[in-house]
Amino acid sequence: MISESDNPAARFLERVLRSRRRGVPPGEYNPEAHGFLAEAELSSAYEELERYWVTEGLALVVIARNRETNQVEYLLFEPVLSDLEYELLERLFADLRDVLILDDHDPATDRRAVLARKIQDLLAEYGLALPDTSIFRIRYYLERNFLGWSRIDALMRDPGIEDISCDGTKIPLFLYHRKYQNIRTKIRFDEPALNSLAITLAQRSGKHVSIGSPLVDATLPDGSRLQLAFGNEVTPRGTSFTIRKFRETPFTPVELIESNTFDIDQIVYFWMAIENNKSLLFVGGTASGKTTSLNAVALFIPPLSKIVSIEDTREITLYHENWVASVTRDTVAEGTGTTVIEMFELLKAAMRQRPEYILVGEVRGSEAQTLFQAMNTGHTTFSTMHASDVDAAIHRLGSEPLNVPRNMLQALDVISVQALTHRGRDRVRRCREIVELTGIDPLTGNFQVNTVFEYDPVADTFSYSGRSRIFTEIMEYRGWSRSRLEEELRIRRTVLLAMHEQGIRDYRAVARIIQTWTVQRDRVLASLDDLGELIR
Repeated sequence: MISESDNPAARFLERVLRSRRRGVPPGEYNPEAHGFLAEAELSSAYEELERYWVTEGLALVVIARNRETNQVEYLLFEPVLSDLEYELLERLFADLRDVLILDDHDPATDRRAVLARKIQDLLAEYGLALPDTSIFRIRYYLERNFLGWSRIDALMRDPGIEDISCDGTKIPLFLYHRKYQNIRTKIRFDEPALNSLAITLAQRSGKHVSIGSPLVDATLPDGSRLQLAFGNEVTPRGTSFTIRKFRETPFTPVELIESNTFDIDQIVYFWMAIENNKSLLFVGGTASGKTTSLNAVALFIPPLSKIVSIEDTREITLYHENWVASVTRDTVAEGTGTTVIEMFELLKAAMRQRPEYILVGEVRGSEAQTLFQAMNTGHTTFSTMHASDVDAAIHRLGSEPLNVPRNMLQALDVISVQALTHRGRDRVRRCREIVELTGIDPLTGNFQVNTVFEYDPVADTFSYSGRSRIFTEIMEYRGWSRSRLEEELRIRRTVLLAMHEQGIRDYRAVARIIQTWTVQRDRVLASLDDLGELIR
């Protein structure tokens, strides 16, 4: 039983516990049967714009405009606990830490089920029977704190959020919302809570963080990217972190068409280029969709081709079995003697694995020379790089610290320039242009380029120039006539349109259809009216 205390709330809890009997486990929470446990009540200071559930019945988000500041805010509403429930939550949290540490349950068992059982066991041990709704409210917070991400758990679950930014102690969290862009929350942390969350984020990412080693770049278990600065050694306002969230399932070419990042002709162009072993470079600013585009078009890689991907943090997800995914490694902790493994070493190792396609998350240093050596020796490579346009990309490749010799740059076939731009009040991702490198002018020494597709920001459309070195080379290599090429492009447009019209967007489904096309294209063409039968 809970020991005697001078605290009035604790004494009240003691009396309640003594007066209760063992209850029956309530089972799973069902919003329809048990009602909503979170409610949103806005003051007159706010004008509601939108509301939606992150976890139905338990975590409600309201997007509202603050009438005083005229700024849009992200308001999160979770179950409200009574004084008794709060005291019981504190007691359960303390007892569960000891119970779970000593528990020897099967690791394969569902963790939520284990936690629910332990909660019920402790309630029975206390001799306490509570209403089901009280148990569900308490269980929500225990699951959030033990299995989730504490106070940012609902933010991590919200598919509308791209970035979560904590700037320091007692400073509100800021978000980048897919619909409302930069937005402020009312969530803030004191120093102990913030440091505890930072340590949890680092540990679950398999990294070490301390005052002596305060900077961490890592990948969270769900694939989100974490940048963390611990304490106030390098960030005077206190611990800070930024989480760049990524979807559990990557974008597909069909979704890029639907979002108008590319049009269907551009996606068909990438399909033809990748199938014919052309090397691609996606360039653009931060959050312009470079890695998203690379990941999506990589689904066009033939199914049995050997692929090696090299990244600082895991972002690339492929539906290919013959794929070696490699990531760089920092030192695990001070004094361990572990070797730092950088992109350059991974790229050299990849060259010995006889890959057909090499995917590099981002080139920013000496690995660029090795990457272009791979291109010049016949390996098809895809990569991304920060640059505003084609000229800036070529200049950066030839300058410190990349230092790629100018004649080696000719091995690169295509540069796609990505941008995060505005359409009215919305910020959208668009491909500004797709450019082919055609050689070096012998008189001026400048690169000769051919713009294949160009974006019109007024009409929000893309135009084809009517000429492509890639298409010309494909025709010569395969012995096709112009009409044969145009027929091939038309058929592939038809396949992509069929996937769009039939709602086939999941990357596994799209990948299976594309892979079936590679080995049994007649079967795909025969199933255009119902492509779903290829993935059942």
